[in-house]
Amino acid sequence: MTPAIDAHVRLDTHPTHPSAVQAVLTGSQAHVALMALEAADWSAAADNILVLARIDHEEPYWAADAAKHLIAEGITVEITPRLQEAIDEEWTWANYPMPWCTRSQIREVSNQAQKIHDDIRNGQLLIHAHAHDGHTTVAVGTYLHRGGKSVYLHGEDHLRQIADTFDSPAKALLAFEKAHAAEMSPGPAPLTDTERAAIEARSVFGVTTAKSEPSRPEPETVPVYRADAGDHDALLDTFLDAHSEFEKWRTWSDDTTHAIHESQTLRIERVHETPAHETAWTVAAYETPVSDRMWVLTATGATPAPVLQNLLIHLADGDGWDTVISAPVDEKMVTAATQPLSDAGWKHTVDGRWIRWASPDRDAGVQFDAFTAQHPIQNLATWTIWAGPGPDRPNWTITASPQTPCSLLTDLTKTLAHETGTHQAQPADREQCFAVPPPTAQAVTGGLSASRRR
Repeated sequence: MTPAIDAHVRLDTHPTHPSAVQAVLTGSQAHVALMALEAADWSAAADNILVLARIDHEEPYWAADAAKHLIAEGITVEITPRLQEAIDEEWTWANYPMPWCTRSQIREVSNQAQKIHDDIRNGQLLIHAHAHDGHTTVAVGTYLHRGGKSVYLHGEDHLRQIADTFDSPAKALLAFEKAHAAEMSPGPAPLTDTERAAIEARSVFGVTTAKSEPSRPEPETVPVYRADAGDHDALLDTFLDAHSEFEKWRTWSDDTTHAIHESQTLRIERVHETPAHETAWTVAAYETPVSDRMWVLTATGATPAPVLQNLLIHLADGDGWDTVISAPVDEKMVTAATQPLSDAGWKHTVDGRWIRWASPDRDAGVQFDAFTAQHPIQNLATWTIWAGPGPDRPNWTITASPQTPCSLLTDLTKTLAHETGTHQAQPADREQCFAVPPPTAQAVTGGLSASRRR
């Protein structure tokens, strides 16, 4: 017999959301139940309250499934009569596009869509671009786990599916652009009503104690230069798995990984466990395997993952990184490299030897040093890309030497000017929060034909 655990879980319907479920935990070992529910994708909403809010409106079913597992672990579970009624309720989707599916098959399709949604929400699936194909939303992205596969997504909410897979982000983006060039937009699509309702359901409860488990706030879509750094090591591993032309080796101290192109003329160095403001990446190109550097680029530890990902894609494409630039950088090259910034309305100023471009909110910029540009034999930082409170207090920086290829710089500035990423907002100061719910969220039925708790 499984020994009893001093934990009690009371499962009930959510106070505002039409299908979500809340769990109230009590007992000296309530943390055991909390960990079990969080592993099943319940979200901590207060120090003793968790919420299950899904995009497929199957919360009662999965709440009953969670109850079975908790009971098997020796945890006492109480299900309120109104939740039990919802669990027992039979319902179908109105106008479901796959009418040949049984109820269990529909639930499986919906659960796969939920997993895709959760991977995007948790930053495990990075969305590069989206479009509307005339019927629904489509998107292309890359997993930062699962072998780093890139995927083509079709549909929204409980109907979203993986329609195709690719070996690399470059191949996926090329196919996506070929099919949806006219409607294509960078980053993830705007949240649907169902997704917004799920977010609201998780935020109804206030947090009253600093001892509670941290909640997991929803990531917000931001300009790419404000995006989170993400997992740089996973990013490099995914890149190397997709590009066999690079050979990987790690130093004996295990603190640095080197990726060397088969030509021996392009080398990427990744220093692990690097503080946010210190150099974590160094990319260097050589005319021959035994010559001096042609150019060098560095990036600090907090550089956003989408920026680094686009840089790696450019290097893998081999677009001119091995081109020898014999003449000093001139005005034509500078104009070409920064044209995406000008097109996006970034402010352009000249201050002596410095030419600068600043984002509309002045929280990111690009700086060109005209003096060092005239010394192509030196690996000086001619270009500096930054984001943060100011150029003297950046959150992250990228620097590049005089002979860095114009095409690479143009790709970087295009990324800064037009692409988006995700930022995980930090939880509010819990000691200052009070249990005051926000305005009641509107019920979103999502096409349910039964009258499930309207």
